[in-house]
Amino acid sequence: MSDIGIVIVTYNSQSEIGPCLDAALATGADVVVVDNGSEDGTFAAVAARGVRALANPDNRGFAAAVNQGFRALDSPYVLLLNPDTVILRGLDAMRQACDLPNAAAAGGCLMDALGKPQIGFMVRSFPTPAALILELLVLNRIWENNPVNRRYRSMHVDYAVRTAVEQPAGAFLMVRRAVWEEVGGFDEGFYPLWFEDVDFCRRVAARNYVIFYTPEAVARHLGGHSIARLGVRARSFYWYRSLLRYSARHYRPSAFRMVCLAVIVGAILRGAVGALLQRRWTPLAAYGNVARLAARCLLYGWEDAAAMSGSGF
Repeated sequence: MSDIGIVIVTYNSQSEIGPCLDAALATGADVVVVDNGSEDGTFAAVAARGVRALANPDNRGFAAAVNQGFRALDSPYVLLLNPDTVILRGLDAMRQACDLPNAAAAGGCLMDALGKPQIGFMVRSFPTPAALILELLVLNRIWENNPVNRRYRSMHVDYAVRTAVEQPAGAFLMVRRAVWEEVGGFDEGFYPLWFEDVDFCRRVAARNYVIFYTPEAVARHLGGHSIARLGVRARSFYWYRSLLRYSARHYRPSAFRMVCLAVIVGAILRGAVGALLQRRWTPLAAYGNVARLAARCLLYGWEDAAAMSGSGF
């Protein structure tokens, strides 16, 4: 299976990387790990298995590390694999899907620790402004079965058959190198993570390529291991900042402004509820940063607001 390469980006992934690497190596693919400045034993665990590794001195972000891994390989098909994801079977099926007419990429079935498909995560439709607004205002949690949310989380898809989809999860996504190079890879402005895979799939679709979901390809996915290591303040700011960047790029100005308003309202609500539940001001400070960024986006546009906000801290 030498025509398939696997890129795994790690960041303090010592507790997850072993099973991921063992399964990846068993496929016979060419595996490369890009480590974003881990401070635990991640790099030693990778080295112990003789896997090629690129060690960044600091966290360059997920998108930059994926692009770095792509450049280190020459395989015509490259699988993006999260370190908390263990391949169970089906890379051949993903490669075959990538060879279908006008195909660009293929995702597979992600199973949780109990063996249940992660429906709502492993495949989604491109988020519309309405979908994001409902998410930001917590309405999708209150009315989970609303039609906008059902479409966004692809609850209508028949996951028993191969089918064209909009956005498989980047945790387990095979891409044809030729398409990757044509589109320009991941946008490294989505830092340190979030929405880079959605943005990539949307740019692929804009070139009239097709992305497939492939049920024969299966992996076990735990999820969120690196996210948990970010503080609440950083995690919330980075997620909202990436969401705003995506919205500014792909929505009309009027829709972008509506998303900005929803971010402001949602952030204030989350901060107030969090402060009441925790009986401290930390949530208000964290979501206050988010609300200020959204307000600047509303007033000045994304580019100027991002320049003014910097890291946000």
